[in-house]
Amino acid sequence: MTDTMKLRRINAALIRRIDQLDAERSSTWSLARTAALLEKEVLARNRDLERALAELSAINAELATARAAAEEANRAKSRFLRAASHDLLQPLSAAKLFLSHLGEVAQDAGQRDLVARINANFESAEELIRALLEIARLDSRKLDVNPAPVSLWRLFQRLSIDMQGLTAGLDLRFVPSSAVVTSDPVYLRRIAQNLISNALKYTESGRVLVGARRDGDAIWLEVHDTGPGIAPADQRRIFNEFERLSRSDVPGMGLGLSIVNRACAQLDHRLEVRSHPGRGSLFRVRLPLVGGVCLVDARPAPGRQMPGIFAQSSALVVENDPNMRQAFVFLLESWGMSVAHAQGTVAALRHLERGFRPDVILTDYRLEHGDTGVHAIASVRAALGSAVPALIVSGECADAIRKASGHLGAAVLEKPVAETALREAVNGLLRGVR
Repeated sequence: MTDTMKLRRINAALIRRIDQLDAERSSTWSLARTAALLEKEVLARNRDLERALAELSAINAELATARAAAEEANRAKSRFLRAASHDLLQPLSAAKLFLSHLGEVAQDAGQRDLVARINANFESAEELIRALLEIARLDSRKLDVNPAPVSLWRLFQRLSIDMQGLTAGLDLRFVPSSAVVTSDPVYLRRIAQNLISNALKYTESGRVLVGARRDGDAIWLEVHDTGPGIAPADQRRIFNEFERLSRSDVPGMGLGLSIVNRACAQLDHRLEVRSHPGRGSLFRVRLPLVGGVCLVDARPAPGRQMPGIFAQSSALVVENDPNMRQAFVFLLESWGMSVAHAQGTVAALRHLERGFRPDVILTDYRLEHGDTGVHAIASVRAALGSAVPALIVSGECADAIRKASGHLGAAVLEKPVAETALREAVNGLLRGVR
């Protein structure tokens, strides 16, 4: 009986051990099965991730291609506008010169009114072309920006002269400032001109106030007006191209504020507008402060006219466009000047070989077959052995031409140019050598 009980206990212990082994074997199998399933899941997720990465890489490649195409299209647009500007502005310049002279000699009031209307249309076309060219330059990543110290009061003095003919009875005031800021002088002046011009256009009565406000290590250049104001919902829209609010009789193409916005972005200047309907507007640009005090310059008095100076002088016109050349010759001769004309440097030098000695050189910048006005001026001066005063009149960017001709000290005017501006420029050059 005792042996039987021992056998039963041993048998029960063996059964428990076998059950334990079976449980452990089952657990190990479950773990192995789970591990296999997890590995399979990981492989599937890896394949999904690889496909997603491949799709993302393809999308990035497409985006890069699209971006490159867009950038090339933008560059092509800018190249086209720059290249086309010369040909677009040539006939416009010639016609505007003839119109300017016709307006001076016209005797009939009806004729003068017609000339004025035609001239206004030409000026609108000129404004549009120049604005589009400026937008193209500002959209270019290769924009030539040259930050430098700028005296705000000297800037205000120049602007007061620039805006004299645009006030139309409004009170335009500049608050004196001794601040010196860091910006590109050319583009800052353009920004301020557009902001002031916009304020004058939309202000029917009252005043436009231009000044500067200190803000820590910066200066806000501010333009206040007493115009109709701008609703909050429209304050972003006004910086779009060809966007004009409320009044349809306001002159312009709606590009001025778009140019301001682009220029400020290129120069990293913060631009703000604060306005409420019926309470006027404030446009302001935040500029880094240099420090120091700028002495207030007295405005230069206009130069004294010298009677008979044109009749005593001669001019050499170098212009490859026949219409433009004819317009220049016509005007200069109508002032009493002796004129020789040529389409390029070689033809100009032939006049010198025949004994012609000009008192002033008037030339286009871009001539034919790689010839330029800079080369023409340098060649004529070398042949004569003297620094004859020179004026470059071109449809291209005046600042770029000034850089290219800086060593010559030539004056520069942009086409289209009015007769009065051309006459003042030539008169100034002649007075400099008399």
